[in-house]
This record gives sequence, C-alpha cells and structure tokens, in this order.
Amino acid sequence: MTVTAQSAHQVELDGHSHYFCSAKCLTKFNADPQKYIAGTQNPASTAPTPAQAGAIYTCPMHPEIRQDHPGNCPKCGMTLEPEMPALDDDENPELADFKRRFWWTLPFTVVVVALAMAGHGTDWLDGLFGNVGQNWVEFGLTLPVALWAGWPFYKRGAQSVVNLSPNMWTLIGLGTGVAFVYSVVATVAPQVFPAAFVIDGRVSVYFEAAASIISLTLFGQMLELKARSQTSAAIKSLLGLAPKTARRINADGTEEDIPLSHVHEGDRLRVRPGEKVPVDGVVIEGSSSLDESMLTGEPLPVTKRAGDKLIGATMNTSGALVMQSEHVGSATVLSQIVQMVAQAQRSRAPMQRMADVVAGYFVVSVVSVALLTFFAWGFFGPEPSWVFGLINAVSVLIIACPCALGLATPMSIMVATGKGATNGVLFRDAAAIENLRKVDTLIVDKTGTLTEGRPTFERAVAMQGFDEQDILRMAASLDQGSEHPLAAAIVAAANEQGLKLSKPEAFDSESGIGVQGTVDDKALALGNTALMNQLGIQVDALKSQAEELRGQGASVMHLAIDGQLAGLLAVSDPVKATTAEALKALREAGLRVVMATGDGLTTAKAVGKRLGIDEVHGEVTPADKLKLVEKLQAEGCVVAMAGDGINDAPALARADVGIAMGTGTDVAMNSAQLTLIKGDLRGIATARALSVATVANMKQNLAFAFVYNAIGVPLAAGVLYAFTGWLLSPMFAALAMSLSSASVISNALRLRNTKLIGE
Repeated sequence: MTVTAQSAHQVELDGHSHYFCSAKCLTKFNADPQKYIAGTQNPASTAPTPAQAGAIYTCPMHPEIRQDHPGNCPKCGMTLEPEMPALDDDENPELADFKRRFWWTLPFTVVVVALAMAGHGTDWLDGLFGNVGQNWVEFGLTLPVALWAGWPFYKRGAQSVVNLSPNMWTLIGLGTGVAFVYSVVATVAPQVFPAAFVIDGRVSVYFEAAASIISLTLFGQMLELKARSQTSAAIKSLLGLAPKTARRINADGTEEDIPLSHVHEGDRLRVRPGEKVPVDGVVIEGSSSLDESMLTGEPLPVTKRAGDKLIGATMNTSGALVMQSEHVGSATVLSQIVQMVAQAQRSRAPMQRMADVVAGYFVVSVVSVALLTFFAWGFFGPEPSWVFGLINAVSVLIIACPCALGLATPMSIMVATGKGATNGVLFRDAAAIENLRKVDTLIVDKTGTLTEGRPTFERAVAMQGFDEQDILRMAASLDQGSEHPLAAAIVAAANEQGLKLSKPEAFDSESGIGVQGTVDDKALALGNTALMNQLGIQVDALKSQAEELRGQGASVMHLAIDGQLAGLLAVSDPVKATTAEALKALREAGLRVVMATGDGLTTAKAVGKRLGIDEVHGEVTPADKLKLVEKLQAEGCVVAMAGDGINDAPALARADVGIAMGTGTDVAMNSAQLTLIKGDLRGIATARALSVATVANMKQNLAFAFVYNAIGVPLAAGVLYAFTGWLLSPMFAALAMSLSSASVISNALRLRNTKLIGE
C-alpha cells in the first residue's frame, strides 16, 4: 500500500522515521523491527552510515545543499559528506581516490619537472631527444597526470560552469587546462604560433606547470581531507560511548544479551558493575554510583536508587541495577546530543555571509585579472612577452582559489561544537556561538536553574474548617497532572504520608502561575498570588504565614476550594552548590544578572539576597518574562535567558540567546539555542569563553584568507618584476594555494586545545 510521511502511524528508530498504513502493521514492526530492516541499520550507532538507506549528504561549506546520495556540491564542487558520520566509517573514499591518483602519477610529474628544469638547448638532452623531441617526451609523461589524475578537477570545473556557480575548481581547471592545451598545440603544431613564442628554435611548452599543479593540488586536497576528518572526531567519540548490547530480563525471568537496537521502551534491563547503561530509563531495583562525566562533565559519581533516572551510555561503577527503559534509539539523551552537535556543525555562522558575498564575485574577478595579466604582459612586457603573459595568467588563476576563504568559518564551527559537546555545552547552531560573546545581560529563572529543581515539601497551613492533611491531599490530587517540580514535591509528600489521592476530573495549567481543576466535585485552584488575584480570591487571612515562609526561601502556593481560600503549602528548593561560583564567574565576565521567577517576590528576594542578585522579579507569568526580555532588548541590551520549564519557553525563544538546562523540559530545550547538559550555570561561562575563542579563530581564518589573496594575486600577476625581476612560478602558486587551505584548517583545529572553565 502507498504510505506517505503524513501517515498517523509512524515510529522513530535509530535516527530513521518509519511510516505505516495501519496500526496493525505498526504493532508488527514494533514487535521485531530487525525482521523488517535487517541490514539497513548499524546497531552500534544511532546514525546512518554512508551505505545505509536514508543517509543525507551535505556540503561542509554550503549546509543548505542536501541530497540522499553521494556527489559533489553544485556551488563549490566539494565532495558531499554524510550529514551524520558513523562510528565504523572506513577511510574517506575521496581521500583514498586522491591518494591513488597522487602516488601513481607522482613519478611522471617528478620526471617532467626535472626535464624542464634541466632546460632545452642542453647538449646531452638535444642529443638524446632532438631539439623538439623533448616536448614529445614531456607530453607523453604529462598525459596520464593531466587526463587521469586531474580528471576530477576538470569535471568539477565543468560542473561549475554548467551550474553558473564559479568556484575554486573553475580556476584550477582553467589554469591547468590552459597550460596543458597550450603545450599540446605547441608540440603538435608549433607552426601556428607567431615568432614571439619561439625560444631556442622551438615554441616553449609548460607541461611541467600543468603536471606539478595537478600533483600539488592533489597533495593539498589530501592534507585538507585528512584535517577535515578530524572535525568529526567529537561526534564519533560520542557515538563510541554507547554500548553495543544490553542485557534484557524476559517475562519468564530469563536473561539474554541483545543488540542495542533490539531494546524497546518498557523493557527490563540489568546493568552490572562496570557496564554502561544501555538506554535512558529509570531504576526499579538496586542502588549504585554512576559515572556520568562522559555526558555531563561532572567528575563525581552520582548515587542512583529506585525511582531515579538513568542516562544511556553512563558507567555503572559499583552495585547492580535493574532498570526499565524509557527512551531508545534516537530518543535517548546521547542520540539527541549527537543530533544537536551535527546540526550545529552544519549550520552557517552570520560572519560567513560576508565571506559568501565576497566569494560570489571573487572567481569572476580573478578570471578578469588573469585576462588582464595575459594581455598586459603580451602587449607591454619584455620578450617573450606572450609567454610571460600566459604563465603569469595561469599563476593568478591557481593562487587565487577561494578554498581557504570558503573553509574559514565552517571549520571553526565544526571544531567548536565538538569541543562544547565534550564539555556539556550544546550549541544549536553557529549563530548561537557567534552571538553568545555579545551577551551583556542574563535573565535566570529560579526553580531548576538557580536551584536544584528537586524541591521538598515543607508544610501545609490550613484555614479554619480544614486540616493540614486535607490541604495536602487535595493539592496533591490536583497536581498529579502537572509537570512542575513543585507539584512533584507535593505529590511525593502525600504518597509518603499514605494519603489516598483522587483522580482530577478536569485539569488546566495556568503556565507559570498555577493550576486549576476539579477533584471530588470541588473546583480547585492552586498557585501563587497572581492566580488568586486573577480569580478574585482574597489571601490576606494567611498573609503573615506566607511572608514568613517566603522569607525563609520557601515557595508558597495557595489552595482555593470552590472560590474560597482553604490553605497554603510551602515547598523549599535548595540552591545548587555550583550556583554561587557560576554567578561569580558570570559577573567577572561583565554580565548583568537578573532573576525572573513565578515564585512570590519575597521568596525570590530571599534567594536573590543569598546569591547576591540585586535585580529580582517575582510572580511573573510567561508573558511577563517575554516582556522583560523585550524591554531589556529595547534598552539596547543583548539578552540571554536561562530556564528549564515550559513557562520559560517564550522568553527563551525571544532572547538573543536562549539557554536551557539539560535537566529541564523538552519544550525549553527545543526553544533554546544553547543547552547545558548537566543543568549547571557554570556551563554559561564555559560556553561564553568558547564563543569568544571561536569568533577570534574565525576572524583569524578570514583575515588569513583575505591577506593571502591580497598578496598572492599581485605577486602572481608579476607586479614585482619591474623592481626585482621576480616572477611567481605556477608550481609555487599551486603549492601556496594548497598550503593556504591546510593552514586554515590547522588553525581551526587549535580550538580543541582551548582551555575552558572547569577543564
């Protein structure tokens, strides 16, 4: 049956979307996916390999180019790379091909260059080959170099003309092609040339220039491809964290080791000491200490007991655990990290727009300069003027290849995102890396951002006619439908006290200020004073108790039953141990820190005073947070917003840089440009330092590319000849062109050694 991506029956597995015609087919697939997709998935990886169906290929310099098969970029001619590298990738096929072409033809190039350097008119060479015989020998030796080794260059150059997208291959193909064709005609039909081209009784040939340029370009491409392969090392190291198998506990109590791709949601898995947690899930039996440093950067082991969450690929160091899987395949934290890193590496930095604009006119300008060089030397240069003109024009075409300019920013971005990922910092795109260094104002949420986000219930205060257990039971019954950490603390406290909870008959979340619903046929409202004011419910009767609790740093929620205040509940959330250190580092970096929270103003000020935050906004709604961001932006501030909840999502999306806590909700992370995996504000200082280093690196690369061309093109055109008698050989131009690209990539790779906060 015909199935489309709009089908309601679909599932994500190992990074692939699978669509079905009916629920029955979907159920059969979920029962044993490998039966239907055997051979198309790599169990050790969440990403498709180049040989797998569904792999997407993209260009390192033009990420908007995407296709489902290998090929060359229609804009720059580069070989397209898999969007997601695989752990077991073999050597880059393009690198292997270029190596073969280079080493097989290098001896021919060496001999041709040696003959040319020995010179024509030499007695022993003339005796060996004759006056024009050497031309034929060089022709024969150059033929395999030009037609086989250089074929990829000519092919890409022709494609650039067909696609109306001139690029580096246009220049290389044109330069080497002109030198080779000219030399062939000079060998086969020398009589067609005027006398100005004749030296020592023959027309000069430049087979050595064509051969050496092709060999040096191949060598440069080998260096570039080898260096570029290192930029995917971060993704491969992340992929390598995942175990290849999991130990499943079957329904009959037996256990078996199965491939990781066979694990389904809801499976019971055993994790023995020294083993990695296979997928994301929750502990149902046992306790142990887990090393989560590979993903969070936190050096100390974390104790896990029944009910605690587990992250796939973390290491179980001591006790045995039985877990239930919750997220598998592309839904795991590790897979999402890999996806975010890959997405960021392929994104385009705002700074690259300038390079793209320049590169768009660059090739046409270079061809114009080459033509001008040819005719200027031909008409006004010393004899043999037209020979000088030809060689200098070829040198201009070769040395001005814009590969260094095109690689300047993408290479820095690829290295920086990999560096950030290994330090618990995930950038969504290149723009976030470039913009973070400009941030001067940071708005932070309280719960889950400054605090642990794992609050504990303190106490309940009841109005006359109710008791504290009534207040806790009713509030917990309503809060069963809420995702907020404060709600979880209330529900947990009710369960610990053995209170029987009722199922809410209706539930509505007033995001950021509270919840409403119906429990036991009673209309309940639970939230801060903003919600009570919105509903017209007076809270003055418990005002003094609420203020006292807030002064101690507790969050206070009022409970109204059938429109009347029934009591309040206090929940405390300890400040993270790292928050004070993080705020100190941010202030030292020159950032203005502002707290905006849905909690009461008294509670917010108490926490702010403890942390040294002077600017505090309490009882703010999601709309208020959004308005605060817009207000600061209107004042000229560059604003970053850090939060972890659904109520933070609008402000995260509106801020110049949204920063989500990795311990928060998916909605928050999807709205942000930066995610801190371990939910530690110190990651902001780390990310900012990386942003500064990356932008500096991009500027260095762009400056090098511009300066290189500003100096190289005039030298190749021969502007110094009148003063020094020097001309730049096309061979040296080819070498300089190749080394320029390698230098840009090498400079980008230096970012891997940048010392960041916490390392």
